[in-house]
Amino acid sequence: MSHSADPLQADERPIPRPIVQPGQAGRSVTHAPHGMVATSHPLAAQVGLAVLQRGGNAIDAAIAVNAMLGVVEPMSCGIGGDLFAIVWDAKTGTLHGLNASGAAPQLATMQAFRDRKLSEIPTLGPLSWSVPGCVDGWFALHSKFGKLPMRDILGPSAEYAETGFPVSEVIAGYWKSAEGKLRKDEGSSQIFLIPDNSPAIDSVTPPQRSPRTGERFRNPALAATYRAIAKDGRDAFYRGAIADELDAYSQQQGGLLRKADLVANAPTWIDPVSTTYRGVQIAELPPPGQGIAVLQMLNLLEPHDLRKLGPKSPEFWHLMLEAKKLAYADRARYYADPRFAQVPTAELISKDYAARQAKRIDPKRAAENLPPGDPKLGKADTVYLCVVDKDRNCVSLIQSLYNGFGSGKTPAKLGFPLQNRGTLFALDPNHPNRLEPGKRPFHTIIPAMALRNGKPWLVFGVMGGDMQPQGHVQVLVNLLDFQMNLQQAGEAPRMEHVGSASPTGEPESPPGGTVKIEPGISDALMRALQAKGHRIERVPVNGGGFQAILIDPDTGMLQGASEHRKDGAAIGY
Repeated sequence: MSHSADPLQADERPIPRPIVQPGQAGRSVTHAPHGMVATSHPLAAQVGLAVLQRGGNAIDAAIAVNAMLGVVEPMSCGIGGDLFAIVWDAKTGTLHGLNASGAAPQLATMQAFRDRKLSEIPTLGPLSWSVPGCVDGWFALHSKFGKLPMRDILGPSAEYAETGFPVSEVIAGYWKSAEGKLRKDEGSSQIFLIPDNSPAIDSVTPPQRSPRTGERFRNPALAATYRAIAKDGRDAFYRGAIADELDAYSQQQGGLLRKADLVANAPTWIDPVSTTYRGVQIAELPPPGQGIAVLQMLNLLEPHDLRKLGPKSPEFWHLMLEAKKLAYADRARYYADPRFAQVPTAELISKDYAARQAKRIDPKRAAENLPPGDPKLGKADTVYLCVVDKDRNCVSLIQSLYNGFGSGKTPAKLGFPLQNRGTLFALDPNHPNRLEPGKRPFHTIIPAMALRNGKPWLVFGVMGGDMQPQGHVQVLVNLLDFQMNLQQAGEAPRMEHVGSASPTGEPESPPGGTVKIEPGISDALMRALQAKGHRIERVPVNGGGFQAILIDPDTGMLQGASEHRKDGAAIGY
């Protein structure tokens, strides 16, 4: 089993959506002059836009959108999870990175898992918990950049949680596929399932089910939690009544999380790292996230004339897949919390290292069982949202519970599930990403931003576990090499390579991995890749959820895109 797989398990895959051909799109690019929000749910986008129109800035709006997504997409995100962001401060012309991911509890030692006779951290249940960092992330962003009071920012989401909202199509599909998981936990079933009062069912106590498309869903417990946070700040969550409830719930469930872990939590401001591709600066966050895999892949692709090859050529896709394998072999070996492990980030994202690694790509044959490179030979479900405001402050923010509904455990009094991000630690004592108390696990969620001439050009992200770096690269190539517009770049059919060795210690499986291809990729292209040794599997849809805002350098106007694989929208004013 690979812990670093898509955050939705096989039975939680999204419902099939039509995939368009490369260079086409199912909807137009959104255009607006002043401000814009793009995210995976229209109601969340509207909440953020209202904040901008009330005088809030991009940071205020991003927090409001994230809070609303926790209401309307509870399987994908929420305050039981973690947060990462990249912020462009227009006033100072500076780029800021925020790691608001939580650490392993102090009781989460190697010995604790040996005592339980476990060789890997369970994917579900209380042993998979790390400290939720989301709320601390909100307040770190707000204290540094925010304008509006937090009660105004969180108020609309609390209102929707209390009075209810109609469940959207894709979200209803996710919810339905998670019914079995939710029924196994008393709190989760109490909060996230509703009585099935179907006339065909004759029962004194109707069985429970997930809400269907268009049905109103309410979560008054989450509304009360949001209002407590708005009133008493981050301490309500990490020191006050919410922390007390989380501690008691953890002990009752057999978890390792304690109030002391919550008290000790603190987000970290970090410098984004970047490379250049076709003259554009691509900024990502350093480990423990996987953002630098994007930069490694781009460095490997840049020497090739991809425009000449085109998006339908097997030579292009072979290069893309082989570059991914090389980057992910390094990901499995080196990506970890830099406070606890030596991570050679600068070397991994250097052009010199890419030039050495490129020699390992066989243009005629798919590689199998790739070992990591040696960077020292040289110089030594998830939700995504983006906001740009009238002053051109920019926020690229991603937030997640890891698997759908996280650990599957929900403290009913609080109304939100707890993440299972702790499952991404390795229990190999020699691995850089090994479990240690107070250490952050390897993370899959990555925000991104691209700059031209030192100013933001593209604020973007792609959801979906291991797909995220692959999605970032494919979208950028679509824009910069294949000259697609913003909507086309996100809707074009994708390939997802799975099966690389993982940062939790699992080896490559099967040898060479598997390439999952969406509709819209021809049989001829599939056969050509198979002839090079790639193992191919057709799927209805790959992981994803591209959202983006582009600032036109010529006109200063905003362009927005929200792809069809989610329910989302890009809206502006």
